Amino acid sequence: MALNPTLAAVTRAIDERSRATRERYLARIKAARNDQPRRNRLSCGNLAHGFAGCAATDKQRLRDGVAPNIGIVTAYNDMLSAHQPYERYPELIRAAARARGATAEVAGGVPAMCDGVTQGRIGMELSLFSRDTIALASGVALSHDMFDAALYLGICDKIVPGLLIGALHFGHIPAVFVPGGPMPSGASNDEKSRVRQRYAEGKADRAELLDVEARSYHAPGTCTFYGTANSNQMLMEIMGLQLPGSSFVHPGSELRDALTVAAVERALAITALGERYLPVGRLVDARAIVNGVVGLHATGGSTNHLLHLVAIARAAGLELRLEDFDALAGVVPLLARVYPNGSADVNQFHAAGGMGFLIAQLLDAGLLHGDIETVAGAGLDAYRGAPVLQKGGLLEWRPSASQTLDANVLRPVVQPFRVDGGLRLLSGNLGRAVIKVSSVPEDRHTIEAPARVFDDQDAVQKAFDNGEFASDVVVVVRNQGPRANGMPELHKLTPALGVLQGRGLRVALVTDGRMSGASGKIPAAIHLTPEAACGGPIAKLRDGDRVRVCAVNGQVEALVDAAEWAARAPARADLSANNAGLGREMFAIFRAQVSPADQGATIFGVVE
Repeated sequence: MALNPTLAAVTRAIDERSRATRERYLARIKAARNDQPRRNRLSCGNLAHGFAGCAATDKQRLRDGVAPNIGIVTAYNDMLSAHQPYERYPELIRAAARARGATAEVAGGVPAMCDGVTQGRIGMELSLFSRDTIALASGVALSHDMFDAALYLGICDKIVPGLLIGALHFGHIPAVFVPGGPMPSGASNDEKSRVRQRYAEGKADRAELLDVEARSYHAPGTCTFYGTANSNQMLMEIMGLQLPGSSFVHPGSELRDALTVAAVERALAITALGERYLPVGRLVDARAIVNGVVGLHATGGSTNHLLHLVAIARAAGLELRLEDFDALAGVVPLLARVYPNGSADVNQFHAAGGMGFLIAQLLDAGLLHGDIETVAGAGLDAYRGAPVLQKGGLLEWRPSASQTLDANVLRPVVQPFRVDGGLRLLSGNLGRAVIKVSSVPEDRHTIEAPARVFDDQDAVQKAFDNGEFASDVVVVVRNQGPRANGMPELHKLTPALGVLQGRGLRVALVTDGRMSGASGKIPAAIHLTPEAACGGPIAKLRDGDRVRVCAVNGQVEALVDAAEWAARAPARADLSANNAGLGREMFAIFRAQVSPADQGATIFGVVE
């Protein structure tokens, strides 16, 4: 199938605008290549420190300086359900490397916070900044220059993007991402949503809410809804950075262990010591980035990746723009319905055909670059299959089903849930924002109503509890951008806004903060740039101003007389309360240096 013209045009535009930075980046990778084990360049004292704690067999191989050495960068902790399974991975990886005449060492650990624990709490103000902290920690882990390839153990929200940004700054080192898989299905997403809304209305008590939450999040593995964590897994697979079909296999299973061992084999096969050197900086090119955007649209993935993919591309010397997301959304159909864009979970998505079916459909429709290089050692065609274990533990990949096994969850290109990706770029006199409408009812794609303006989400909840929302409203929550307070997710708003919409009110949200796609059925103009803390137009809004949010025509407008609007000065909020508490004072330098949301909200500059 010929490549879709829009897909080709967007890829070409990224390549052209990124030519100079990409050439500098690739030159840096080329200069860093070493065709001998990297540790051979170390002094004897350096090397002795590097293997002092190793097992005898590994120590001898490291002394000999012939076999490759894999660095493990792990985000293990046992507070995150998704990361708890990683506790046993290092020994599994070391044993697999030994069996193949190589070695592996844990190069370092990176922080891994759980957005699910910090939602609505002060800690969420560190969440986005944790991504760049993880990238920095990855750099520290790899700074010893002992490693010929790296395995990255991470799953959740900011962790995979942070690991990938770090990997790209060491782009000469081959990298394989190693997932852990989702927990089994628990309480249904519909049940959980109903209880949350009843609690927001005061009709359910804390014990009932905690019960349904505990039955939802109940075991090791990723949460089963399709948030940023599972969007990460989709991205790593569709970009060719982890093994085919490995995203959604349960933790602790024989198949999961076999895939982890296979990841070791692939890492060893693509070092500079062999015949097929595949450094991660070469794999992540404009085609891979575009494939990631396509996957995001086709699955209704997390809007957090409008930040993360931009920052990832930037780390690879590429300039990805919001206009690219918007253009691709117009031609990529929505093929999956997974909560919060539907009622199913990722286990049902996987059972319906999962990534193999999805990738095959998109390839056959000319909606993916099939010729990208991947860690599997072949193009993206290898990702049409699903892994299975044969007798004796032999791992093989079989072609995925040619038809969906559940059309309520996963569909072919010719029968999509939507003909487009459901993502829009909005612009107007309030700046630029994005909106995800894949779950928003058609009659709510345009909302025009008076504004209620707030400077934090707790004030919105208080107004809701006081019964202050009795008519159509555009709820404006400002001073939630990266410079103001680290751009926390505003999930706390979702139940209350859902209740208002359920009462028949026409409701929308406008914010310079994040929602991660969890706004669900509520039209939400998010990531508004420039943010209020930088004097953005959102800071001019007053209670009662009519605001128009239109996903159809791409508008986010204050319907205020132009002369009056021009004469208004932005309101300045007191943000001093954001500066300390739960470690926020340590991140002052991040708040001062972070780029705008449409440039990835990152502290890292352009490749030089």
